[in-house]
Formats: sequence, C-alpha cells, structure tokens
Amino acid sequence: MKLSTKGRYGLRAMIDLAVCSEEEAVSISSISSRQNISESYLEQLVAKLRKAGLVVSIRGAQGGYKLARDASEISVGDILRALEGNLDAVECPGLKAENGCQGADVCVTKYVWQRINESITEAVDDIKLQQLVEESKKANKKGQPNHAGCEN
Repeated sequence: MKLSTKGRYGLRAMIDLAVCSEEEAVSISSISSRQNISESYLEQLVAKLRKAGLVVSIRGAQGGYKLARDASEISVGDILRALEGNLDAVECPGLKAENGCQGADVCVTKYVWQRINESITEAVDDIKLQQLVEESKKANKKGQPNHAGCEN
C-alpha cells in the first residue's frame, strides 16, 4: 500500500489542527504556511475531512476549523480512510463473500492478503491523533520546526 499526498498531507494538517486549535479555530492559510501545503489543496483535503465528520468549520471573523471530536477519539485510520478510501494493500476477490474468485476454495494465498490487510487496519486504528500531538510537542521542544508558533 502506498499513500498518496492526500493521506500524507492530510495527516500533517490534522496534527497541525489538533495542536493549534486548542484555544480557537485555525485558518487554512495558517496551516498552509506552517505545513508548506498549498491553500487550494488543503481546502480539498479539509472538505473531505469535514464530510467524514472529523473537522468542523467555524464561521465569522475568528473562524476557521477545529476538530469535530477530541484528538484521543480520532485514529490515523479514520483520517486516512476519509482521504484515501479503502486502505487494503491487496484487493483479493477470494476474501469477499459475494462475487469471489473461482479458485477461492483452494487458494491459500488469500490468507496472506487477509493478514496483511488486517495488520494495516489494526496499526492505523491503534494510533490516535492525540499520540501524534504529543509527539509533535516533544519534537517542538527539541527544536524541530514542525509546529513552531501556532498563529491562527
């Protein structure tokens, strides 16, 4: 499985949003500036995240975006599925009850694909956005430039 820029940039944007929206809503332009992602691309990503119920928009002069739920309730899997769709590394017709492949009854490799897909799902669902926020704050204390200065 290879993630596209949607997944990679969207995850960075969500970490930024979680770190910087603790007090007030965060603008697309501020995320764009901190993460070096174009505003137009971020708007597309945030629209998908909003549709998935992961972020909410706040209107008005102090408007922008905030997380729809606490960061401890949002998994990396939630974010990646909202942006990338299905995360299965292998699409094996033998794993589906309907329209399976003809050789599914004797095929043993389908178990390999099933285990790989389950492992990916388990890994991304076990990592919560809050864990990444904490890692980001640690990196910031060590002088890493990833979230220095959250100007909304």
